[in-house]
Amino acid sequence: MPRTKGDHESRRRDVSEAVWRVLAAQGFGGLTLRAVATELGATTGLLTHYFPAKRDLVAYALDLLEQRSAARPRRAAGAGLAAVRAALLDILPLTAEATDANRIWVSSWDVALADPALSGDHARRYAESRDKLCALVAEAQRLGELPAGDPAGVAAGTQAFVLGLVVQALFAPADFPPDRQAELLDDYLASLAASAPLPPGERAVPS
Repeated sequence: MPRTKGDHESRRRDVSEAVWRVLAAQGFGGLTLRAVATELGATTGLLTHYFPAKRDLVAYALDLLEQRSAARPRRAAGAGLAAVRAALLDILPLTAEATDANRIWVSSWDVALADPALSGDHARRYAESRDKLCALVAEAQRLGELPAGDPAGVAAGTQAFVLGLVVQALFAPADFPPDRQAELLDDYLASLAASAPLPPGERAVPS
């Protein structure tokens, strides 16, 4: 009996879930056709229909990770600095799900750096993230919650800070629990906002 389009899509979803489970358990270092086949309860021959070579599997896994990251629920926030803070909290490994996603991202860096095409894709992903952050920073500057200046530069520095915090939290979770991560982020944002002009009618509180 010939397979239908629905059968194909169902099988592809099963493959996607198997790829994700291998990534969550073993990272990109353990992502092989054999590992995915074992997780799927299938043969490697079946998987070569979808991924002729390991590089195809890795590229697919990176796309899957990007899709899952984009589909994650985001914190609701107003405009300005609150929106910047919410966007950065969404990146940090504050929950089990976010921790798994960040572990997979970090494990992908070595794989991507070894392949110019994959490296370019990663660069694009991080550039797009900076562009979104840049727009939020620019709005916070317009509202006077951040000092005037180059929003792209602020966004680049902020992204670098958050990614560094992600790595520290993954390697030393006991030293960087969720509340500590949020505290460090708030301290960082406070330092950015410290030189912002006060709204009309307000004056600095004497120390």
